[in-house]
Amino acid sequence: MHRLSPEAKLIAVVAVVAVIAMTPRREMIAFALYALGAWAVIATTRIGVLTYLKRLSVIIPFVMFALIVPFIGGGESVRVLGVSLSVDGLWATWNILAKAGLGATMSIALSATTAVPELLHGMTRLKVPRLLVAIIAFMLRYIDVLVEQLGRMRRSMVARGHDPRWLWQVKPIASSAGALFVRSYERGERVHQAMLARGYTGVMPTVSEQRASIKEWLTVLLCPVGAALVLIVAVV
Repeated sequence: MHRLSPEAKLIAVVAVVAVIAMTPRREMIAFALYALGAWAVIATTRIGVLTYLKRLSVIIPFVMFALIVPFIGGGESVRVLGVSLSVDGLWATWNILAKAGLGATMSIALSATTAVPELLHGMTRLKVPRLLVAIIAFMLRYIDVLVEQLGRMRRSMVARGHDPRWLWQVKPIASSAGALFVRSYERGERVHQAMLARGYTGVMPTVSEQRASIKEWLTVLLCPVGAALVLIVAVV
């Protein structure tokens, strides 16, 4: 998994997620087979169970939303422990949890085995618009810088005796966010001018021009092809 070309892994992950998204929510056996395949892929990454679970926590907002759906859904209802729950809402909850979990699992496998520069080069080889690749590259590069700057502004406010924690204290936070936006915009302009002065033409230099081989394409396409066969059998 670590040695495969990034463009091949990108196509495979997108195709698998697309097949999972198209699977009817009542096909429990299909989702079980998807889960087995996804966990097998995670096992090849060797990232460890704890690391996997930590990264999987990004779907917590989807989980919180999904748990509310049975209480607000309409249609036929069923009583569980004395509480009336919507049947359609329960199926919707299962649908959200299953597809979000499987999609996040495949994304974790991709991010755990592919460095960000390699991922961007893979997108370039797949003919993704250069402007979009450049935007993604700068976003990933400077998000840590922005978080660090926001932290410095926060510590500066606390050092001056202001530590907003309540809704009616939101004005200083909004002012800080506005100042951060202005500073980030100005910094982005300076960085872009500096890059142009150094010969930047819209494409970052590549360290390696090696492309995915036929063997690699056949290897990674086993996952989406297998998922598509499961979907076809489940539907038919």
